[in-house]
Amino acid sequence: MALNLRRKQTDFIIRMLNLNQAVSNAGGTANEEVYKILIYDRFCQDILSPLIRVKDLRKHGVTLYFLLDKDRNPVHDVPAVYFLQPTPHNIQRVVADASRGLYDAFHLNFSSSIPRPLLEDLAAGTTQSDSIQRISKVHDQYLEFVTLEDNLFSLANKNCYVQLNDPSAGEKEIEEIIEKIVMGLFCVLATLAVVPVITCPRGGPAEMVASLLDQRLRDHLLAKNNLFTEGGNFTSSFQRPILCLFDRNLEISAAIQHDFRYKPLVHDVLGLRLNRLNVKGEKGGMKTYELDNSDPFWTANWSLEFPEVAVEIETQLSKYKKDVEEVNRRTGGGDGAEFDGTDLIGNTKHLMNAVNSLPELTDRKQVIDKHTNIATSLLGEIKERSLDSYAKKESDMMGRGAIDRNELLAVLKGKGTNMDKLRFAIMYLISTESTPQSEVEAVEAALRESEVDSGAFQYVKKIKALNVSLASANSASKSNIVDWAEKLYGQSISAVTAGVKNLLSSDHQLVLTRTVEAVMDGKPNPEIESYLVFDPRAPKSGSSSSLIKGPFKDAIVFMIGGGNYVEYGSLQEFARRQQPVKHVVYGTTEILTGAEFVEQLALLGQKMGFGSSIPTAAH
Repeated sequence: MALNLRRKQTDFIIRMLNLNQAVSNAGGTANEEVYKILIYDRFCQDILSPLIRVKDLRKHGVTLYFLLDKDRNPVHDVPAVYFLQPTPHNIQRVVADASRGLYDAFHLNFSSSIPRPLLEDLAAGTTQSDSIQRISKVHDQYLEFVTLEDNLFSLANKNCYVQLNDPSAGEKEIEEIIEKIVMGLFCVLATLAVVPVITCPRGGPAEMVASLLDQRLRDHLLAKNNLFTEGGNFTSSFQRPILCLFDRNLEISAAIQHDFRYKPLVHDVLGLRLNRLNVKGEKGGMKTYELDNSDPFWTANWSLEFPEVAVEIETQLSKYKKDVEEVNRRTGGGDGAEFDGTDLIGNTKHLMNAVNSLPELTDRKQVIDKHTNIATSLLGEIKERSLDSYAKKESDMMGRGAIDRNELLAVLKGKGTNMDKLRFAIMYLISTESTPQSEVEAVEAALRESEVDSGAFQYVKKIKALNVSLASANSASKSNIVDWAEKLYGQSISAVTAGVKNLLSSDHQLVLTRTVEAVMDGKPNPEIESYLVFDPRAPKSGSSSSLIKGPFKDAIVFMIGGGNYVEYGSLQEFARRQQPVKHVVYGTTEILTGAEFVEQLALLGQKMGFGSSIPTAAH
């Protein structure tokens, strides 16, 4: 059974729109007669946006929909479905709506479990204003995550990398972030109705999340009526998925590099957000496009390199033209065949076929036009910024572990935005095995010349210096460096002690994909022999075992501190290549472009006194 997260979350949302009654079939509604109003906050709007369109809302009886914080007029005789995060602000707003009598019946749905104190505030507020009878139902929906594709989700936790690596972060702040991540993952598992085996590297945020999530699942499984009872088809160990937790510091290059494949390029350059994209149209105005599984071209070609996509657009266009000519020919539009009336039935059949193929041809033409527009926009950026050259040189650098000095400085003095140059400079730091002092100084001078704020570069340089010291120091002095690094870097100590190997991975397959492959194989492997394993269904032993009992057909891979379409694409390609095909769901605290991740590194640099006030300009 595939873990189709998109379908499962959509089903729960449709059930919620139908006042939490079971829906007869995938297309039907629970009660055709009930019209209702939908009220949501910004976070829940982002959950709904990639899954539910306006026509779907209409189909399920939703006639009006509003943001919670908008001023709204009373509407009587119609129930209101609320979909909100359980926050003090939202509770106050609901109490205000109820006391004003905006709607007759309130169906309250919270994106995660509402804490007891907030539930009491809700009860007290509505009792006080004598409006408690308006509250029909209160539901915990466990839907606090954004699903973008069948196998892709985000917890939409902003700036998580900075918060977890901030040297000044206190224990309490770190615990709050870990708690938030655990709640998000718990929601994902509850939606899928599976209790996975959990694995992670030792130390750092990944272990903190794994350990707390294991405890949360154990506690929950003790309840008779738990959310996982229906997941019975995953009972045997072989059938259960494995949840692999990683920290962004496992491999920061994947978060920074320029990639030349269609989806990462569209995300990084044109700013794909919640599966939507704004692109300049031919006549100068902006056009908004949806890019999801309803677009056959996107589904088939997102993992191709950009030049291959351009060729594919041409191929589709010529195929479309040929099919249009064929329809014209059949309807007597130009093959010279005379219509003599003798084969009336045959001619009518031709005509009917032609008419029936028109909607399909129109749809195809729309998709071709859309991707022609997107590709044209991309091409403009690629040429202006030499993005093909950045992608190729970074890839060579990672493969060879070195770059010619003149070539390096030529890139930094050449085309590209300040952010492109900064990303390239950081890729140089983390991809090359030896960085001579004079070369690093030349890079810094080139960045200054282009007025690039080098705070992020300085931060990575510091981390790398610690890595190299650790790798070369003997164990006695090693502990002093670790103490010092722990004071300086707080949570990123796990990255620092990991040594140079991961930061400087020269193998071209992503470290993440290679590790996931090893975990799913379940064979002994030195790369993962120190990994921790938690099984929430197993009796609690003194400590977690480190034996991963595979193989696994299904995996959920979660990146703490920001993920991207480069990793998502790499994991999907790995899963497709397997015989039989494996299934990998990829999730992250937030999906970031290379520029957005570097901005988080720059913030950390600032906190450590690096960087200048020069803005990192265009990206």
